[in-house]
Amino acid sequence: MIINLLTITVTKRTVMKRISTSLAAFMTALMVFAASFTFSGQADAAPVPAPSFSGVTVDGKPFSSASLKGKAYIVNFFATWCPPCRSEIPDMVQVQRAWEAKGFTFVGIAVNDQVPSVKSFMKSNGMTWPVMMATPELIRAFNGYIDGGITGIPTTFVVDASGKLTGVIVGPRSKAAFEQLVSTALKAKAVKK
Repeated sequence: MIINLLTITVTKRTVMKRISTSLAAFMTALMVFAASFTFSGQADAAPVPAPSFSGVTVDGKPFSSASLKGKAYIVNFFATWCPPCRSEIPDMVQVQRAWEAKGFTFVGIAVNDQVPSVKSFMKSNGMTWPVMMATPELIRAFNGYIDGGITGIPTTFVVDASGKLTGVIVGPRSKAAFEQLVSTALKAKAVKK
């Protein structure tokens, strides 16, 4: 009788472990699948002017899209507690370092977070670009540029050097993907001259 109970317990643990592993694999695959799509409220349409926005950085400095005139930039809605957001930050830091001198910057908008957490996260990850806390005004400024509005993070808005919104991406991206986006966004500056 004791052996049967022990066998049942071990079998139950094995089954639960397999279910847990399978569920984790399924969720990972689902995240990768969902992250592979690029969404835009203007499917197959010409780029539109990027939204105007303003706010205050987590360092207390005023910041607005007007200060980005002539630059290519990516506005990234993220959170310090979001695993996909956290996974792309090291690549973003490398891209920022490589492309900043060429007229590019990221702009972060932290969602459902606290200023001390964001400041600490920025420092520990080497984030040097401006970061603002999400406000209803900032979210409204970008919501109309994506079907259904911003419903998940990370959500990324790509703006070329001529001030046109050229892409909206939901889900994390790799360093190579960010570099391609930045390279293309900077070409608008070369064409404009």
